[in-house]
Amino acid sequence: MKTLIISDVHSNATALLAVLEDAGAFDRVWCLGDVVGYGPEPNECVQILKSLPNLTCLLGNHDAAALGFIDLWTFNEEARRAIEVQMRLLNEESRQFLDLLQPKTVQGGVTLAHGSPRDPIWEYVISAKVAERNFSAFETQVCLIGHSHIPVIFVENGPKSTMILMPSSGDMWRSERRFILNPGSVGQPRDRDPRAAYVVWDSEEDIWTYHRIAYDVDRVQKEILALGIPSIHAMRLAYGM
Repeated sequence: MKTLIISDVHSNATALLAVLEDAGAFDRVWCLGDVVGYGPEPNECVQILKSLPNLTCLLGNHDAAALGFIDLWTFNEEARRAIEVQMRLLNEESRQFLDLLQPKTVQGGVTLAHGSPRDPIWEYVISAKVAERNFSAFETQVCLIGHSHIPVIFVENGPKSTMILMPSSGDMWRSERRFILNPGSVGQPRDRDPRAAYVVWDSEEDIWTYHRIAYDVDRVQKEILALGIPSIHAMRLAYGM
């Protein structure tokens, strides 16, 4: 079975469609949250996700904020203003979809969490120290996370030893050790590579493969600016920052 793993789409339907075309055939989809936020097309992203086979989708912090579950003042000004636009754009069907999501679950023997297994809404797992503290928060061999927008694998080498891998497009991963994997971001990468990021897991071979695909950044930038979303969210798409 092939599983498409995506995260942090952030209302970027152009990037999402590029990923789906590049990925080819797959049997199920795991989306690790933040469907909306920052970008120009929240409803379009929801509709695309709803059309995918065997979808499991998590609630991210931007999704929760767009529904009014989180105080907007917990975000910086640029993120807050972008969320306010999302709240204005979201239709009732999209709200109902997001309202049913949870920030953490277990699927196919794999733990899925938006932020981290111990704090699935807010915690960023971006260091070995934080990863070490999270291995005790899940029981499966593998935990998939999003939130940081950075592709990374944390491998448990012992109770106080974690190896960090920074994968590139085409890299394949297989391990008998426990690990935490972040596929990177579809809609707003932050690893200085502007291409949309995703992972495909072949469960029969137990191989995890990283992928990157370019999309029409210029088009999305223009759409962001036309909606009055802060320009920083348009500019950063060109640089993957």
